[in-house]
Amino acid sequence: MKHIIVLSLFIISFCTHTQAQQNSFLVHPYLQDAEPTSIRIKWETEFKGESIVEWGLTAKLGNKTTGTSSKVNFGESRLHEVQLTGLERFTTYFYRVKTGKLRSDILQFKTPPFSGEAASFNLIAMSDMQIDRSQPDKFSEVVNEGILKYLEQQFDGKVPDNLALVMIPGDLVAQGSNYEQWQTDFFRPSEKLFSQVPVYPVPGNHEQNAQFFFKYFSLPENGDPAYSEHWWYKDYGNIRIIGLDSNEGYRDMRQQYEWLEQVLKDTETEEDIDFVFAQLHHPYKSELWIPGEEETTGKVVKMLEAFSDKTGKPSVHFFGHTHGYSRGQSRDHNHLWVNVASAGGSIDNWGEFEGRDYDEFTVTQDEYGFVMINVDPNPADPKISLKRISRGNVQHPKNNAVTDSITVYKLNQKPDAPVGVSPKKETVDITAITLKASAFSGGRVSSKHTASHWQVSTTPDFEKLIKDSWKQNENWYYKENRQKGDDLTDEDLSRLKPATTYYWRVRYRDQYLGWSDWSETLTFKTK
Repeated sequence: MKHIIVLSLFIISFCTHTQAQQNSFLVHPYLQDAEPTSIRIKWETEFKGESIVEWGLTAKLGNKTTGTSSKVNFGESRLHEVQLTGLERFTTYFYRVKTGKLRSDILQFKTPPFSGEAASFNLIAMSDMQIDRSQPDKFSEVVNEGILKYLEQQFDGKVPDNLALVMIPGDLVAQGSNYEQWQTDFFRPSEKLFSQVPVYPVPGNHEQNAQFFFKYFSLPENGDPAYSEHWWYKDYGNIRIIGLDSNEGYRDMRQQYEWLEQVLKDTETEEDIDFVFAQLHHPYKSELWIPGEEETTGKVVKMLEAFSDKTGKPSVHFFGHTHGYSRGQSRDHNHLWVNVASAGGSIDNWGEFEGRDYDEFTVTQDEYGFVMINVDPNPADPKISLKRISRGNVQHPKNNAVTDSITVYKLNQKPDAPVGVSPKKETVDITAITLKASAFSGGRVSSKHTASHWQVSTTPDFEKLIKDSWKQNENWYYKENRQKGDDLTDEDLSRLKPATTYYWRVRYRDQYLGWSDWSETLTFKTK
């Protein structure tokens, strides 16, 4: 009798476990590779079965498309993928996935517009959600209390109406070769977001080049066929998003740079593309964590700067690796630098690691959060606006506070060239010299003075510079604004030679990255 009871309990337990398997997802449905007329939907189950998506223009669905499934690891779990085709552009669809008796809730997505269609849209960039065991729910907080609550509070309608896609420049999990981490640490906390909008990641160092990354994501197949999904691009409206692999073993590959060079060349003549976004994991410069810098990223930055100079199309490179937010801009180019971490990884706190105050960055924050990008493709005046939405840190939590913002127009309106005031054709005491220029004016109606660039030379052609100073109106470093109180209209000089003639000039920049022309060259002579 005892043996019969034990056997019965075993059978009941086995049946209960089997039934639980067939009534739960390992990974809930998520969206990939959206096009105006197609989209990919993926999910994972613990058991074999058909891969079906029921979909339609209403919650009644009415259509059914079958896809394929494949093994993820050596167990019985299956990753399902269905591509829906023949869709209408910029249209909301309802869908539900089905495998065996397992069905998802009825969910929604919205197809992208065709290129050139003038409708404002939003993107999100975030990175480094790799789990921090001391703050294990931080990524869930960033998604559910951060992104989803922010969208709900700022906009009417459903999530797909207000968010086009999410970019992730790397470190999605702590250990890419750990199968369970993809389910528990990445997909489970984000299921309410990625079931409604497509996600486009690139690998970070923590992905370890593991095959799980490339199995879970179906990224655009327009990169080098030999290195499928390591680099790619995706267009949405008037934006071209370029994904790159900055990890060891790929960052030095000639093929990647040749491909990027060709993509940028092709983009030069794409009339419907106004802005280029590149995402890669490693920073070229990092104010919070110098050991995380990667020199090869600088090569990408220079390529994007040259592209923007040639075409007039502004560019941005988004990155992570350093666990904190930074935003800056190139001095001589219409190019933004944006670190979009941390969405979960432990913060690189001020003073914890070796840092450096770089000229390019106007703000660095040791905080959790994400970046919201609004794109206004108005053909008469295209622009992008970035906002840092902060969750603060352990010591100083924040509830979706906007802690930084910038707007960049494709068509810059130059501020007026400043006028040099003094010294001007005079002989001055070498011990106390201050260059003085006129107040800022011109540009757009809303333009403000946000940067000055001063040059002093011993030759009128400025080939022999003894002063080349670029200062911005903000420089938030180590929790203080090091530029506080500087109106940017004067510049102190020191270490000049006596009885020497000097030439100087200055130019002004507004908050939209528009530079004025140089002022007329002025001269002075030291005693």
